Amino acid sequence: MSDITAEAGSATGFDRTAWAAEVRAAAAARGAVILAHNYQLPEIQDIADHVGDSLALSRIAATVEQSTIVFCGVHFMAETAKILSYDKTILIPDERAGCSLADTITADQLRAWKHEHPGAVVVSYVNTTAAVKAETDICCTSSNAVDVVASIPADRPVLFCPDQFLGAHVQRTLQRDNMHIWLGECHVHAGINGADLKARVAAEPDAELFIHPECGCATSALYLAGAGVVPAERTKILSTAGMVDAARNTTAKKVLVATETGMLHQLHKANPLVIFEPVNRAAVCKYMKMITPDKLLRSLRDGTDEVTVPRDIADRARLSVERMIAIGKPSRTGE
Repeated sequence: MSDITAEAGSATGFDRTAWAAEVRAAAAARGAVILAHNYQLPEIQDIADHVGDSLALSRIAATVEQSTIVFCGVHFMAETAKILSYDKTILIPDERAGCSLADTITADQLRAWKHEHPGAVVVSYVNTTAAVKAETDICCTSSNAVDVVASIPADRPVLFCPDQFLGAHVQRTLQRDNMHIWLGECHVHAGINGADLKARVAAEPDAELFIHPECGCATSALYLAGAGVVPAERTKILSTAGMVDAARNTTAKKVLVATETGMLHQLHKANPLVIFEPVNRAAVCKYMKMITPDKLLRSLRDGTDEVTVPRDIADRARLSVERMIAIGKPSRTGE
């Protein structure tokens, strides 16, 4: 492998233009499309054919014509692509790229939880394994979680997993008393806490706030808005796709962003005139950043690492994912 495929930023000899040409040639030779999540390294986002969030990329994975999908994200996302496009080859540049949130619930734990609540409808965040999706009635993302739960008859109990902060946001929005919420969390988003947010708001009182509902500070953001510390109209609880839309339309000079810091790249591209700053600069997902330029090129050249899902699990999981895709307006796609 040539020197230009060294990890971006770790070698002074990295030639981004030459690397991009190699990637494009390798993708064409393999008949591959490259999908990248918003939290990926900027180099990965810029070379991808499609950049987005879980729901948007799920929709794309279900419809692309190419025989191979290279998913630059974490493992559950590549699994979802396999579920939706079972006859295609799905590659992830590093199969070790996991998800701390997906790891908070297993299929066995979900089955036991369902046994405790017979008749309940299971809503699982898309940040779950294929085996958990197979035990799920309908999946959701942060952009359509409210719509998904609202679509369930009011007299049916809901088991919402695994993210407790997103679950709390849905419950608060819908005022739904018969929701049972699994106590899982993304370690990155949970680490963006209320104290961080209060400190940044105090330092930047005129800034707008973009808050992902997975964040530990989401409740604090609403409290600050309710208390008049920051105007409610400048406090927005948004999916990552919602953040991109809001970035294009904002008139603020500065926006404080509470989510994984990779999101800032797309926000800067959406509106270069606005200053976007993270609420917590340490909010970096080590798993997302495992997908590096050299690993992407190796994946395209060598066909690594292939993602597989047992057929019976994929068939059951597909129902819950397709129900997710069917709910909500396409313009609200997001994760």
